[in-house]
Amino acid sequence: MHTNFSLLAFWSQGDYISNIVALILIVMSVLTWTIILLKTLGHAKQKSFSKRVELFWHSSSLTAGLNALGRRPDNVFLTLAQDGIEAVQHLERSPISQDSSLGAHVSEKQLHDQLDLSDWVTRALRNSVEGSLAKLQSGLTFLASIGSTAPFIGLFGTVWGIYHALARIGASGQTSLDQVAGPIGEALVMTALGIAVATPAVLAYNTLVRTNKTIAGALNRFGYDLHTYLVTGARVDSKQSHLSD
Repeated sequence: MHTNFSLLAFWSQGDYISNIVALILIVMSVLTWTIILLKTLGHAKQKSFSKRVELFWHSSSLTAGLNALGRRPDNVFLTLAQDGIEAVQHLERSPISQDSSLGAHVSEKQLHDQLDLSDWVTRALRNSVEGSLAKLQSGLTFLASIGSTAPFIGLFGTVWGIYHALARIGASGQTSLDQVAGPIGEALVMTALGIAVATPAVLAYNTLVRTNKTIAGALNRFGYDLHTYLVTGARVDSKQSHLSD
């Protein structure tokens, strides 16, 4: 029997349940750091895209404005502008209809064409904002779940490991301190591992949620100005967006 405190000793002394719990925690840790890396890079991109909004408003045409935003498929600000333009084109009442580069108009009337221009554009922009925010929030629920369950999974592994260690000690008849402390101490590693998995998940979740709110605020402000421009032909400088109502 191993009497030294080591992960190798814990793994060799543990049964298949203890090893499965350890593997689950390791997988959860890998997934946590993968999500953190991907979401951090994604949020950094969106924050850089948000800084291009003013370039959009200082452009000479909508086509130039879209180019200024950055024609990237993951650019939520570009997606919002394109959805707003397409909504106006659909009703054939857009002030940008003279821009031939934006494509042909839809002539066939549908039930939602009974909405006025303002309501129709608001609906399109709101749907675009909600769709983009849903993508930005993907993975956060998983982080929250890991943060809340990992400590309990680690605690279960510790309890099971202690039971398994005590059963082996009892069967061997050796009750000296060195024979008891080693297996029990190694079982407690599971609790430490659970906490080590949960802590970055919780911290990352809180940070990413806060960053999401910042991006959502910028997206809603852009949507409000875009709605005003597409409906009236002029931008209104406002800090509130009824798109988030």
